[in-house]
Order: sequence, then structure tokens, then C-alpha cells
Amino acid sequence: MSKVTDATTENRKVDHIRINLEKDVQFPRLTTGLEKYRFIHQALPEINLKDIDTSITLFGKQLSAPILISSMTGGTDMAYRINQHLAEAAQMNQIAMGLGSQRAAIENADLAHSYRVRNVAPDILLFANIGAVQLNYRYGAEECQRAVDMIEADALILHFNVLQEAVQPEGDTDFSGLISKVEAVSKALSVPVIAKEVGWGFSEQNARDLANAGVAAIDVAGAGGTSWSEVEYHRAPTEFHAQIAACFADWGIPTAEAIRYAAQGAPKLPIIASGGLRNGLDVAKCIALGATMGGLAGPFLKAADQSVEAADELARQLVAQLRIAMLCSGNATIAQLQQAPLLKV
Repeated sequence: MSKVTDATTENRKVDHIRINLEKDVQFPRLTTGLEKYRFIHQALPEINLKDIDTSITLFGKQLSAPILISSMTGGTDMAYRINQHLAEAAQMNQIAMGLGSQRAAIENADLAHSYRVRNVAPDILLFANIGAVQLNYRYGAEECQRAVDMIEADALILHFNVLQEAVQPEGDTDFSGLISKVEAVSKALSVPVIAKEVGWGFSEQNARDLANAGVAAIDVAGAGGTSWSEVEYHRAPTEFHAQIAACFADWGIPTAEAIRYAAQGAPKLPIIASGGLRNGLDVAKCIALGATMGGLAGPFLKAADQSVEAADELARQLVAQLRIAMLCSGNATIAQLQQAPLLKV
């Protein structure tokens, strides 16, 4: 167990990066559920690999592949370097990217530079990010718009992290009455709003309520990848707090089930599948389960900590794996892949 440095937002960001890079913070037993699904192999796909089209359009921007570098960090010098590497890789591969929670920069404008990546990624689909619970702590549409304007974002993520806040000694835990405030922000903002969990998934009713509130997309961020209760376990300042966090190490809705819930609760909205995806085959499975695109955080964090080249290579590997999965399942486009049957084993 690593002792927390202090409770400021900036130092919490440093703790989160360090722990994710140095500790095993995967779910101990719970999996994404993606391993239970298989494509039906097509030995005669009647497709040329070079003709496979992985492109999609989301929020008016065309992406070369349905891949998102999921929201991770910002607010520190270490985060600045990582975000620059991630953004360069996203630009090189024409994939989407989300920034980490921008609360640190809303509180301290001197930290805004750590989130700004348009200098190296002028064309990418880019998501700003604010914690939804902050709408109960003096944040409103004005602060959300500031986050968007700060990084010239194409959309805003409102992230929902109720368990993480609950196990943090310094957490913000008033999640009451949020849906009406999400609706107000969705109506007021100049860009679309994405509702995102951070690793425990949305229920079907959650997805339905969020769709009715006017969000433009849902990032299910299901369980099975990074467990933020495990991260908070390593941050805990006392054994008491460590044991509170440890109790919830395997909490959540597995990613595969969270995709299904979102598709049922919000059938008209784009679904971003994240939470434990590790390769292009996982992305392909998520799309066949009903998602529009797949997001990865942990693998990109480790790659970007090394170099731009490592992040770029990971992105290229993901696209190559996705293309081969499409070839061998007989799907030449993402629209076809979304209709592909899967075997549950």
C-alpha cells in the first residue's frame, strides 16, 4: 500500500499515474466477459484484406478506425508529456482521444497547458472531461464550457465515478439529483455531451435515463480492466481506508454486459465500449455486441510513458488486429461488423 501524498487535485493526479504505471490494479477476479464470445470463422470471406474499410464518422468527424484513446490524465507535468505523446499518436493514426478530468485546471489555470494538445493534434476527434458529481459542487454549464474551450474539444465527457469517490477519504459523494443537471448541461453546451463510467459500467436504466436527459453518446466503461477501487487502495492513507477500498475490488458490470445494457437502454445513441479492452479483437467483439467504437486507456498509458513511437505502434497494432478480425469474420465495413453474429461459449 502506497501512502497518499495529499488531498489536492493535482497531487491526486500524480498518485493515479504513478499507481497505474507501477502497481497491479486490474480486477482480481472479475473479467470483461469478452472472452465468452467468439466470431464465426469464415474460411471463404470473399474479401481482400486491403479493401477492408475501418473508417467511421462520429460527431461530424471521420476517423480511420473506431478506436478511442480513453481519458486518462492531466494537471501535472508528467501528464503533459503523456498527453502530448498520446495526441501525436492519435493524429498520426486519425483516431479519437479523450483527456483526463480537467477539474485541476478549472481550479488552477496554470495547469491548463497539461491538457492542451491541439498543437500536435489539430484534426483529431477530441473529448474534454469533467466529473459529473462536480455538478453538485458548484459546477455548471459555464465550467463545462470552459473545459471544452480550454482544449478546443469536439465533445464533453461527463464521467461518473460513484464508487471511486465513495472509497476516497476526500471524495465528493453527493450524487443526488444529478440527472436534471446533466440534462441542463446537455442543453446548454455548444458541443455534444458523452456520459462515461470509469470502470464499473452503466445499468440499462442508467442508459435510458441518460438518453432521456439528452446525452449524445454513452461510454459504458465496464468492469474487467483497471479497478479504480484498487487504485484507491494503493492511495489509502490508513489501513482502515485501504480495507474499505479493497472490499470493492471486483465490483461492477462486466464490459460485455454493459454494452448490452446500453444498447437496450439507449438504442439510438452511439456506444463507446471501454473497460479492459486489450487488443483489436476486443474492439471487434465490442462492435459486434453493439458498440460504435472501442476505447483503451491502460495500454496507451504504458506506451505513452515510453514514447510517441510506442503509442503509435500500439495504435497501428490495434488497427491491424481489427482488420484481420473483420477479414476472418467476413465483414468488410464497420457497419457490417455491427451486424456480425457472435458465438457465446
